[in-house]
Amino acid sequence: MELGGGGPAAGPGQAALGRGGLEVLQHTVGSLLSSYGWYILLAAVAIYFLIQKISQGLAARPSGQSGAADAAMEPDVVVRRQEALAAARLRMQEELNAQAERYKEKQRQLEEEKRRQKIAMWESMQEGKSYKGNLKLNQQEVESGASTSSAVPKSKPNKKPLRGGG
Repeated sequence: MELGGGGPAAGPGQAALGRGGLEVLQHTVGSLLSSYGWYILLAAVAIYFLIQKISQGLAARPSGQSGAADAAMEPDVVVRRQEALAAARLRMQEELNAQAERYKEKQRQLEEEKRRQKIAMWESMQEGKSYKGNLKLNQQEVESGASTSSAVPKSKPNKKPLRGGG
């Protein structure tokens, strides 16, 4: 009896074991593909596109680095870039300052208007008038000025009382 010997009896047993293992492998792979086939296909496509994107990025990178190296070697180009950058920053700062000035001017005008309204309210209260009534009168004057003769006063219709007189 040979244990694991290399005789003629070992050949057919290993071939049968290999075929059985191959059938198990086919069954396993087949069931895996039937269950997750679409997911595997989509993952493969995504990996393909990812590899393409990375390879394009790597191909473009060395040319960009050589341009940066050339610019570093030419001081005139560096100086011109820095001057252009400084000029752009200066323009942006001037625009920001102009916007800030416009905002401050608007704020001053609003504060001045509020101050005038408070003074008008104070004066009307000193005269003994209600400031709320004063505001209502001003609104009515504005509305009546807007619609001069187009507004026709409507008469109230005679309403019947809800309860009987008895």
